[in-house]
Amino acid sequence: MKRVFLSLAAAAMIASPAVAEIETVATFERDTPPGNIAIGPDGRIFMSLHEFYGPATRVVEVLDGGATKPYPTPEWAGAPVGDGPGLKGVLGLNVDREGVLWLLDGAAEGRVGRLVAWDTKAEQLHRIIYLGAPISRPDSFLNDLAIDRENEAVYVTDTASAETSALIVVDLKTGRARRVLEGSAFTRPEDVDMVIDERVITLGNAPARIGANPITVDPTNEWVYFAPMSGTAMYRVRTADLLDEDLTAAELEARVERYGDKPISDGSAVDTGGNVYITAITEDAIGVVRPDGSYETLYQDDAYSWPDGFAIGADGKIYVTINELHRSPPLNGGEDGSLGEFKLLRFDPLAPAVQGR
Repeated sequence: MKRVFLSLAAAAMIASPAVAEIETVATFERDTPPGNIAIGPDGRIFMSLHEFYGPATRVVEVLDGGATKPYPTPEWAGAPVGDGPGLKGVLGLNVDREGVLWLLDGAAEGRVGRLVAWDTKAEQLHRIIYLGAPISRPDSFLNDLAIDRENEAVYVTDTASAETSALIVVDLKTGRARRVLEGSAFTRPEDVDMVIDERVITLGNAPARIGANPITVDPTNEWVYFAPMSGTAMYRVRTADLLDEDLTAAELEARVERYGDKPISDGSAVDTGGNVYITAITEDAIGVVRPDGSYETLYQDDAYSWPDGFAIGADGKIYVTINELHRSPPLNGGEDGSLGEFKLLRFDPLAPAVQGR
């Protein structure tokens, strides 16, 4: 069990006087680099540890007072041994309205991707859905997910390569998965440099060009919002269209809408007013795409070094992780240049934000 410092001190440069202060909820030790977070209907907080830093533990629960413990069990939270329990590498995770924690145990480096569902109420394994070939490609990197229990579906972003970046639609009733919008203008990265701290970020000895990553479902389960990380636009598509297997690839693409402007970004969340929050990684900022398509910076500070994942809390606040990911070895020439300034923040949304998708 690890101890971290808990604080409610506000620390932000706020773009609008109507925006509430942002709070630092917790800071984490160097060996607890946050990835994404998920918050259950009972307020429990779960957090993936970002595999770019090579942690032995994949997922933790953040406890009252700021401690963390491996989750769901010490055996499951680590790498599997043989056919035993364990997680290969988790970034995306989310809790549904029934209290089931969905872990995207990602496909990377030839691994078979899967969804591992853990019942946080009964504290037992709920389900595993495998996302093997041809749903996962040899170059797949399963990144983030959105849960839609109203339509019994999960929507996954597969960053993959520029040509193969896609969304994956998983039918929870049957376990069947489909790969959609692969290599489309809405999932492939744009040719824009990711510049942070006056340095062009590289991945695999080339300037980073990262495809589909942020994804979220609106509170009415009508729209899925998504975007390439290396992109200047946020898109949306109706869940009904994503779930319609009779649509051709061209017909589905024709139903995708450009929602608004954005900078290069990682995570996303949406409130009841249609405000789509994004983590603006090249700006040390948290911003919002308004329903009129405009983009606004809400919070900006040098201390917000690579804001990553969002979650809506049971308290109606929006939580976000900070993890300095551009200083991790894969994005920093193989060297760990992080300062260990890992954080969990929270702020009040512009319109009510609700759980329960």
